[in-house]
Amino acid sequence: MVKLSVIVPFFNVQAYAPDALRSLRANAREDFEFILVDDCSTDGTPGILERAARELPGAVLVRHERNGGLATARNTGLDHARGTYLTFLDGDDWLAPGYYPQLLDAVEALDVDFVRTDHVQCTGPVRTVHRVPIGRRDVALRPRDAILPADRSTSVDYAYAWAGIYHRRLLDAGLLHFKHGLRTAEDRPWIWRLHRESQSFAVAGLLGVFYRRGIASSLTQIGDVRQLDFIRAFDQVIDETSRDPAAEKLLPKAVRTYCAIISHHLGSIERFEPAVAKALRSMSAAAMKRMPQDLLKDALNSMDEDRAARLRRLRRRPAPAEVAA
Repeated sequence: MVKLSVIVPFFNVQAYAPDALRSLRANAREDFEFILVDDCSTDGTPGILERAARELPGAVLVRHERNGGLATARNTGLDHARGTYLTFLDGDDWLAPGYYPQLLDAVEALDVDFVRTDHVQCTGPVRTVHRVPIGRRDVALRPRDAILPADRSTSVDYAYAWAGIYHRRLLDAGLLHFKHGLRTAEDRPWIWRLHRESQSFAVAGLLGVFYRRGIASSLTQIGDVRQLDFIRAFDQVIDETSRDPAAEKLLPKAVRTYCAIISHHLGSIERFEPAVAKALRSMSAAAMKRMPQDLLKDALNSMDEDRAARLRRLRRRPAPAEVAA
């Protein structure tokens, strides 16, 4: 019986894949499987994964015929997973030795739908611990209660899928798949749905995922059109949350977060290609017109002056009716 399935997408990460694979070997167990998804890499990554499929205990190699992006690659892994529990790792990140056995022990002891963990962000030689924004540790909590308050960072703002472990019943209930084709912000509608619809979770006092930042090929560093998928992602958050029985209570948080992300991108618009920058402004203006206008007004009034002014200028911008995410 497979106890844990680890889903690891790879795309053109030949410089970093060996670190990820070595760390998986240091976490291997006879009842673990590692689903390695090659998202149609064009560098040396496929050869590295072929060797790993032969040498890494529990490795299963799956190849895409065309590049689908991180969300689609994770879905491929979920479709192949056999474990009672599931987790994720990105192909350019790595783990501390023995981390997964500890994580599995934690979720079984807590007997919850999912467990969230802290992580170490690595930017060059700099290491910074990032913690789940919840003070209560190692106790069962109600996920819906961790969405609010609207004006503070909460569990839905800590959207990293790899920072946790998830019981298979969530997969069977349709809560673990991502929206196909999203190139960025794919974790956002996913984490909101998980908190709205699952029954229990906990935060474990474990630290074992090392998240690599500042990679030139990472989408967080590239100002191309794929970055604009955050609009589709947050439109999904707004749409699904608006149909929740507690929509009146939860939507202010969703709208405020959406506005904060738009402002963030506008504040660094110089990193985008000119045509993409133009599309960002138009699509963001259209997105603000789709939001509940009373909640948008409240969100802008609650933000700091610089961010609010930036968004109010955008709100006044004419948005062609055909512009959509």
